[in-house]
Amino acid sequence: MGRPSLLSVLTCLLAVALPGAVPPNIVAEGVPAVTPALTTELTPYLNLGGAGFRGWHATRREALVTTRVGEASHLHLMATPLAKRVALTGGVEPVKSGRMQPGGTLLLYAADRGGDENYQLHLKDLADPQAKPARLTDGKSRNLSACWSPDGRRIAYATNRRNGKDNDIVVVEARPPYAERVVHAGTSSGWSPVEWSPDGARLLLRQSLGQTETRLWTMDVATTTKSQVTSRTDRHYYAAAAFAEGGKTVVALADFGADFLTPVRIDLSTGETRRLDGAPEWDGEELAVSEDGTRLVVAFNVEGFSELRCWDLATGRPLPAPRLKAGVLSGLQFRPGSHEVGFSLNSEDSASDAWSADLDSGLTTRWTDRTTKPKVAIPSPTPEVVRVPSFDGLSIPALVYHPDAKKFPGRRPVLMIFHGGPEGQSRPGYRGSFHFYLNELGVALVYPNVRGSTGYGRRYLALDDGLKREDAIKDVAAVLDWVAKSDRLDASRVAAYGGSYGGFMSLACLVNYPERFRCGVDNVGIANFATFLRDTSDYRRGARRLEYGDERKPEVKAFLDRISPANHADRIRDPLLIVQGRNDPRVPYTEAERMRDAVKAQGGTVWYVLAKDEGHGFVKKTNADYQFAATILFLRTHLLD
Repeated sequence: MGRPSLLSVLTCLLAVALPGAVPPNIVAEGVPAVTPALTTELTPYLNLGGAGFRGWHATRREALVTTRVGEASHLHLMATPLAKRVALTGGVEPVKSGRMQPGGTLLLYAADRGGDENYQLHLKDLADPQAKPARLTDGKSRNLSACWSPDGRRIAYATNRRNGKDNDIVVVEARPPYAERVVHAGTSSGWSPVEWSPDGARLLLRQSLGQTETRLWTMDVATTTKSQVTSRTDRHYYAAAAFAEGGKTVVALADFGADFLTPVRIDLSTGETRRLDGAPEWDGEELAVSEDGTRLVVAFNVEGFSELRCWDLATGRPLPAPRLKAGVLSGLQFRPGSHEVGFSLNSEDSASDAWSADLDSGLTTRWTDRTTKPKVAIPSPTPEVVRVPSFDGLSIPALVYHPDAKKFPGRRPVLMIFHGGPEGQSRPGYRGSFHFYLNELGVALVYPNVRGSTGYGRRYLALDDGLKREDAIKDVAAVLDWVAKSDRLDASRVAAYGGSYGGFMSLACLVNYPERFRCGVDNVGIANFATFLRDTSDYRRGARRLEYGDERKPEVKAFLDRISPANHADRIRDPLLIVQGRNDPRVPYTEAERMRDAVKAQGGTVWYVLAKDEGHGFVKKTNADYQFAATILFLRTHLLD
C-alpha cells in the first residue's frame, strides 16, 4: 500500500475545512449545502467507529486488530490488552483483514482499490520495517480466502484471474520468486480453500452451490486428488468448517437433520456424520478449532445476540463456555498453542472492539476500547424485540429503538431500515452515527427482519426465494400495521431506508405503499432485477440467479419486471435519496442512474449522491460523513417537516 499523494491529502483536508463543500470525489445532485451549523451539530456522531479483531501474532500473545487511520481502516499490532496500537499498513484504501505467517514474521493481507472488491494479496515482512510490501497477485483479478500452510512456507487462495468468473485454487510459495501452482481449476465462483490440514499435506475445500447446498472436499496438495467429504446423495448447507483431531475429522456448521445450522463431526476415514450434543435450536454462525485439535468453539445467533458454546472434541461433550457481554460476535480465532480465542464484539453501549476469552479459565479480556468519549454524552437505548404476524400468519421479528420519551413525548416519526443480503439480518448492536436520529431528531428506528433473513432457520431463509419475492414486501405492510397501533410511533411519518438488497426493499416500499411512506433512501440498491443480473460482475451472476431467479427464462423475466421498482416509477410519489459508489461490482452504478432517471421522468423529487472512489457502500471517512449529512438534510426536509 502506497502513501496518499500530497494532493489527495490536501483535497481531503480542504473538504473538512470547508464544511459546506462537497468532497472532491463526490457528485451531488439536488442536495442542499451542508452548513457549518449542521457540521457542528453532527461532529459528536462522526467518530464513533470501533476496532476489529483480525488474528494473533505467530509466536507471542499479541493481537492483530483493525482501526481507522485517517480515511480508511488499517491493520495494527497490540503487544498487550489496551496497549498502544502499532500500525502495520497504511494508505488511502482500507485493509480489512490479515494473517501472520505461522512461526514467522510475514504478514499476509488483502486490499482492493476504490471499492472494486478485486482484492490483491500482499506480503509484508514485519522484521524489516523499511521493506516494501510484495504483491502476490496480478493487480486486476479477485483473490480471496488466502490461508497459510502450517509450516508458513505456502499460501493457498482462490482467484478468478483465468476468466473473471470461475474460481481456481492456487498454492504459492511465501518467499521469492513466489513460485505458484494451480491445484484446482474451478467451474464456478463457488470454490475456495478453507484451511490446510495440520500436517500440511491436504487442503479442505468448500464448493458453494448457493444458499441451499454446499459440498466439502479434501485435496492431496501433491497430487491434486480430491475426495468429497460430504454426502454424495443428500443436499446440505455447510456454513463453516475446519479440520479437527489431528486432521482425522472435519467439524462444520450444517443443516444436518435440523432447520438450524448446528455443529457436526465428519469422520474422514468412514464418512460418518453426526451432530454434536448440546447445541441450541438457533443458527451456528462461526466456529474455530484449537491448534491441538481438541477444543471447538461455536458462536450461535440467539434472537440476534451471540452466544458462545464449547465442546471437547476428544469426548464430544459440551464444556462450560465463557460468558460474554451481550452483543454480536465475529472473527473467532484461536491463539496458537493455547485455548484462548479472539473475536470482535459489538454491543449496544459500545462500538465493536477486540476481545478474547480463555476456554480453560473462563476469563475474558478486552483488547481495545475504541468507543469515542465525546464532550456531549450519547445515550444508547436498548432495543425492543417485537414479533409481528404477517398476512399468512408468519411471525416477523423486528428490532425497535425508541427515542427518550421525556425529551421527545408523543408519537414519534419512524425510520424503517432494511438489511442487505437478502441473506442478512438486522441485529442488536451499537448504532454509531444513527444515534443522532434517536437523540437529536427524536426519530424511532425500526429494523424488520422480513422473510428471507438469516438467523431464524433454513425454512425462513428460503421463504422469499425466486417467485416468492413479493411475500417479503407484504411483510412490510404487517410491520406498518404494527406501527399504526403503537402509542409511541407516528404512522403518518415513516421513511424507508436500506442498502444493497435493502435498497431494493426501500424502493419497493415507495412503489407498493406510497401513501404509507413520506420518503425513502436507496443506498446501492437494485432498481431492475433483469438489468442487475445482466450487469453485475460475472463471478456473482450464478449465485444471484439462484436467489432471485434466472431472467433468461421468460416467465421469470416477466415476474422480475413486475416487481422491479424502476419499471414503476410512476407509482413513486415520495421524495427519494439515492446513494451509489461508481466502482460497485455488486450493484452497478447504472442501477442508481436508471432509478434516478425514471423517477425524474415522472416529475418526482430525487437527491443523488455518487462517490467516484467507492464501491458497494462508502468506507472512506470524508465520503461517509458527507453521505450522513446529506441523509440528515433529506430526512429533516421530507420526514420531519
